[in-house]
Amino acid sequence: MILLTGVAGGLLAGWGWARWHGRSYQAPILQYTWLIVVGFIPQLLIAYLPATHYAAPKWLAAVSLSGSLVLFLAFVWVNRGLPGMPVLLAGLMLNLIVIAANGGWMPISPETASRVAGEDVSPYVALGDRFGQKDILIRSQDMHFGLLADRFLLPAGSPYRVAFSAGDILITAGVFWLLAKPPAKDTPP
Repeated sequence: MILLTGVAGGLLAGWGWARWHGRSYQAPILQYTWLIVVGFIPQLLIAYLPATHYAAPKWLAAVSLSGSLVLFLAFVWVNRGLPGMPVLLAGLMLNLIVIAANGGWMPISPETASRVAGEDVSPYVALGDRFGQKDILIRSQDMHFGLLADRFLLPAGSPYRVAFSAGDILITAGVFWLLAKPPAKDTPP
């Protein structure tokens, strides 16, 4: 959800800047976009499709999610010269570090998970079990790199409840920057 905010905000800012200067919006030219598609397929199957969400063994799901991040990193690395990509790269690296250190899943504390759910999750989700799409419930003191875990929440009263990490913030900022960055002055309208 937070990533979609970066995409929408970046496109809107880039389009607005272009219109303000009497130009048409020019999306960045990206190389090897197939890496994004191939990288998203495991996340789609493991995290987002209800029919396959729990079908894969936990270890295969964890490996698939980590592999997905590696493909995203490869895509960003190939396109690293574009605006925002270094920030996006840093965010992906932070997420990969915390996920790899916690068994292939993004850790979330019972306290944060309960704030997301709006109620105590301990009767429904045991420690070490999946929570949401890509998280695993781990006590804060048992997490590795806990500062990088899903620990931030959207403001109270937000219609969508979700926890996100420091890496997610950098990824969103990088995507926003990539899409909002105006073309060079010598680029024809």
